[in-house]
Amino acid sequence: MLSEDELALLEAIRESGSLSRAAARLGKAPSTISHAARQLEARFDALLFDRRRYRLQLTPAGQLLAQEASRLVQDVSRLTRRVKQIAGGWEDRLWIVTDELLEFDTLLPVIRAFDGLQSGVNLRVTHEVLGGTWEALRDGRADLVIGATNEPPSMPHLRWAELGVLEWVFAVSPRHPLAKAKEPLERDAIAAHRSVVVADSSRVTQGRGYGVLGGQATLAVPSMRAKILAQREALGIGWLPCHRVSSLLKRRELVEKRTADPREPNVLYVAWRGDHEGRALAWWLEQLRQPRLAKRLVDGVDAFGV
Repeated sequence: MLSEDELALLEAIRESGSLSRAAARLGKAPSTISHAARQLEARFDALLFDRRRYRLQLTPAGQLLAQEASRLVQDVSRLTRRVKQIAGGWEDRLWIVTDELLEFDTLLPVIRAFDGLQSGVNLRVTHEVLGGTWEALRDGRADLVIGATNEPPSMPHLRWAELGVLEWVFAVSPRHPLAKAKEPLERDAIAAHRSVVVADSSRVTQGRGYGVLGGQATLAVPSMRAKILAQREALGIGWLPCHRVSSLLKRRELVEKRTADPREPNVLYVAWRGDHEGRALAWWLEQLRQPRLAKRLVDGVDAFGV
């Protein structure tokens, strides 16, 4: 490992191109700098400085030493900060998994506020769908899940809280055959048409689809936005989050239909592992307990508004 003085010497010679200018830059006598340079070469038993030309330069070996030593110093500095960070109760990284129902846009102000803490914690935000959200927490692919649906499963050290209630509307395109069908829509009438579903991201189970009737054809899409677009284009039918399609309903790009079997609202959950609690997780949980933020996350963004 090189000392700070030795790193400064290499950098000064590389940038100035002469011993005298390097000495002036470092506030030392040229003879002192020359002696330090020879000591460095003796230490590594290698020619580090090319003295054959008018301009003093680092040899390829000297360039490699300067680059790698600088990198090592930066690594040690980062390691020192991380050790202090962990010792202070902050996690090295916080992995947040949201159900795909929640738009990333709604988390941006929270991430900005978290950055203001200057904690040094690296954030990772990904999303899963339905069973995949709970599965991520169970399998260690999440420290915190936001917006998980259905009842919390049985798993060691699981802790959870309700985030809010999501309301649904059954909607079809005005060009779809069901748009003019008599209400309330019966199960047989609905089952005769293809349902659009957001594909469950569970890796170990068959996956689930809300609002799908036995034997009904399905179109599986990657996101709720894709589901909304598909139903707007009359490619299928299904239940949609009320708030996110309110402008499409007002403009009659989608038509709400009453059904004989209404869908119950979904409770969305926040969940985490009680055996892995740090200051970053505690901070995020405190934010998620704020009613205004919770409502904004559950309602989502009407991305189709004018």
